[in-house]
Parts: sequence; C-alpha cells; structure tokens
Amino acid sequence: MTNDHFLSIDEINSSIRCVMFSHLPPLNSIRVFDAAARLLSFKAAALELNVTPTAVSHQIKALEHKLGTLLFERKTRAIVLTPEGGKLARVAYHSLQQISAVLEEISANQTVVTVSTTASFAAQWLVPNLEKFYQLHPEIQVVVKTGEHLEELQKNRRIDVAIRYGQYDSKIKHTTKLVSERIGMYVTKQYLQDFPRIEDSTLLETAWQNPDLPKITLGNYLSTRQLNKMKLKILAYDQEHHVIQAALAGQGIALVSSLLIHTALNHGWLVPHPNGKTVAGLTYYLVTTADHENSRKVRIFREWLLEELKQYR
Repeated sequence: MTNDHFLSIDEINSSIRCVMFSHLPPLNSIRVFDAAARLLSFKAAALELNVTPTAVSHQIKALEHKLGTLLFERKTRAIVLTPEGGKLARVAYHSLQQISAVLEEISANQTVVTVSTTASFAAQWLVPNLEKFYQLHPEIQVVVKTGEHLEELQKNRRIDVAIRYGQYDSKIKHTTKLVSERIGMYVTKQYLQDFPRIEDSTLLETAWQNPDLPKITLGNYLSTRQLNKMKLKILAYDQEHHVIQAALAGQGIALVSSLLIHTALNHGWLVPHPNGKTVAGLTYYLVTTADHENSRKVRIFREWLLEELKQYR
C-alpha cells in the first residue's frame, strides 16, 4: 500500500485556475487605473473615487511595478497612456462594466441609475414625473445630475444615461429619440386680462447658453406679425425654467416648450396666449454607451421615458 495521492479532475482544474490568476493585481488597483485612464488625470480620478491624488499615484506606481512596465507617461501638466497602458485601459473598462452589470442583476439591493440632463428638463418634467417611475420600479433609484455642458459618458462612468436637447441625429450610435417639442406663448389668466395686447406686454424668452443650439427667439416667432418690433419689451433668461417661473409669477408672456409647461397647463396656472400659435421646436433624446445600453436599469428607464413621453408626440 502506498501513500500516493492522485489529484481529481476538480483539484487539477482548481490548481490551474490558481496559477492562471496568481499574476493578476488587486481589483481595486484596476479600478484606480481605469479612472485615471479615462480621465487622463490623477486628480480627476481621485475626485471620482473619493480618495486623494497621492493615493491614486501610489496605486498606479504599484501596478506599474507589478507589471514591470509604464502605463502612463508623466508630463508637466498631464499624463498620457503608453501603448501598454492603452491596451490595459480598453480591457479594464469593459471588464469593470461587465462586472458592475452582473452585480446589479444579481443583487437584492436597490439599483441606482444616474441621469445627466438640462436643469430645465429636470425641474419642469423629469422630477415631477419620477413618482410614476418609482411606483412601477421601487427597486431602482434615479439620481439626477444637471448641467449645461455635455457629459462625456465614456469618461464619466458614473453617468448611466444623458437626456440631451437639440437637433437629433439618428446616425449617432447609442441614442434614442424621445420627443420633439412644440414652442408657444403662455401666460397667466390674470396677466392676459391686464395686458390683452402683445404690444403692451412684457415678453419672456430663453437665451441659450449652448451656442450650438439654433436660436428660438421672439423676434423669429413674431416675424410675420404686424407689430412694431422696436417697441416690444423683451426679457431674456439663460434657463428655460426661469422663463416659466417668471410667467407663473405674472411677469409676462413666455415663449417656451409646451412639454415643459405641461403641469402648469394641466393645473390652469398658465394658458396659451390667444394670439399665439405653436411651432416646431427641438428634440429631447437619450444617449448612453455601448456598455450601459443593454443593462437592465437603463433598459427599464428608457422604456419608461418612451411610454411617458408618448402623449406629447
């Protein structure tokens, strides 16, 4: 009788897996590298990860030491990926996205979908309607991030989807057209009673901060009217929801999107101006990335938006 021990197939496979993965660095160092590679900044990566820039730098140096190669070329005020860093960056990003998606699928905890959009759309439509979404999907929390600059979704992985406003191009990948608005003149009943003539009224319009957006102005809107344009009093705000608030406060006639004042119209807070008409405006559309596009939470949120906005088409 011998004391020889013969390994089973399972034991052999387990040993092979140990050897295969023994050279892998800690997952956290890959997360740090991914953030730095996407943002090309140790400082920006530190802000995203809620750590110090020094901690990021140490993690990157330790990873480079383990791999025996430089991942970044350090310049005076910037960092640049080396060819080896570029290879790792592509694989790291997609791998972390896949891990994140699977964890959300199997987790019993509440899932978060982070949405970037304009302040006006968030204040006037999205936030007032979110309760409907929560009634259908209490397991998903929606975090709304507003701003007028376009988020680079490939760099800012914390953003799952962006709802953008402008001229929609269906040829752009990973986008979904949501709804095209109508623009009209709206006013409180009291203001209309006090100032029945447009010439005697204060007119309110939006001066877009984004220079790429086509201008929708009262000058264009009233171009066919027989009015003395020189005598019209026009006030401009850089946010459309400020224009709406000014109209609700009885400060004038607002040239705004019928989509954004839907709640105000339903409650009778504003009414269409009898001498106004609606004209075609711009489009709201959803943007995501290839990695986020088919995730469960993004898919559910996109389908809910399309269903809710169907009534405005």
